[in-house]
Amino acid sequence: MKQEGCRNTVFKPDDRLLIVMTKTILTITAMKDKHDIIFDFNLDMICDFFRDLDRQGPGSREVTLRALSFITGLPDHPVMADIGCGTGGQTVTLAENTNGTITAIDFLPGMIEYLNNRIRNKGLEHKITGIVGSMFELPFSENELDLLWAEGSISNIGFGRGMREWGRYIRPGGYIAVTEATWFTLQRPEPIARYWNDNYPGIDTTSHKTAEMEEAGFMPVATFALEESCWRDNFYDPMPGLFEPFLERHGHSAAAQQFLERMREEIDYYERYSEYFGYTFYIGRKL
Repeated sequence: MKQEGCRNTVFKPDDRLLIVMTKTILTITAMKDKHDIIFDFNLDMICDFFRDLDRQGPGSREVTLRALSFITGLPDHPVMADIGCGTGGQTVTLAENTNGTITAIDFLPGMIEYLNNRIRNKGLEHKITGIVGSMFELPFSENELDLLWAEGSISNIGFGRGMREWGRYIRPGGYIAVTEATWFTLQRPEPIARYWNDNYPGIDTTSHKTAEMEEAGFMPVATFALEESCWRDNFYDPMPGLFEPFLERHGHSAAAQQFLERMREEIDYYERYSEYFGYTFYIGRKL
């Protein structure tokens, strides 16, 4: 049975198309199998799987707090936004450790439903407002925000474009803080280079990413790589326990099995090549 909250949002991919999920780069490649079947991927299916995780991408409470520690001089009651918030793991951490208000935005209604339940249970309704919306059309005025946060979601719009377009909404002296897929080395094995080039060619080194921040009008304040525990303990390790219940909810359909095959592939690439890539936190101050 389908869980309530995930709406009937149907996505029919072309032969190869990247979907960047709210909190992680989830590459769904529609491929022909030996019977020449093209799988139609349904965003409700993706929502149904990922919202059962505390976080929809690599991260941790400790990492969010570490990034927040580099942000100084905020007003007493800062105006903040969390873009691609998912079910709000990092949103709640921000709310509990700042005195301002947060507009949390995600394009999947099911994620926002879970977020709203979460903030009610935490008694944070006066600090967090969850809304369904697009990161391509944010509901803010120019220079309105003191802090814009986005863990694992800026890849959807593109790092450089996100810095430029989202930067309009941040006041001079305000901050942006995002995590982004990053190469840790200048050289890497061909299999992992090909995998990322096929699925997210926007991945690059820290030096190139910080240069994009500067070009968009931000002074880089800090960068640091997420520890492996952010990927393993809080993201990949809990996944296998979700596989069988997920398949049962979706009737062991071909699309559901293909989805899990892609997740297993992603986990396998991380297990084999994590020394070459990961997420980096980028914190910048608008000039």
